[in-house]
Amino acid sequence: MANSPQSKKRARQAVTRTAVNKSRRTRMRSFLRKVEEAIAGGDQKAAQVALQEAQPVLMRSVTKGILHKNTASRKMSRLSHRVKAMA
Repeated sequence: MANSPQSKKRARQAVTRTAVNKSRRTRMRSFLRKVEEAIAGGDQKAAQVALQEAQPVLMRSVTKGILHKNTASRKMSRLSHRVKAMA
């Protein structure tokens, strides 16, 4: 348990950061899920739009420290490949 004032503050900050990161991660996954659902539905136009909306959210999660940049690039690459394959 935190005893010093500094460690108590760090514990409070950790709770706040966890909540913020969880919110960002959930938002990112929601955008990715929209792309997946459009691909599963077979609608290429909707999938393309969803992919364009998901890209900035995915890259923003990199700058915020939610994902590693290579992970985000890999996800975008695989999704865009699947959307292109629908044509």
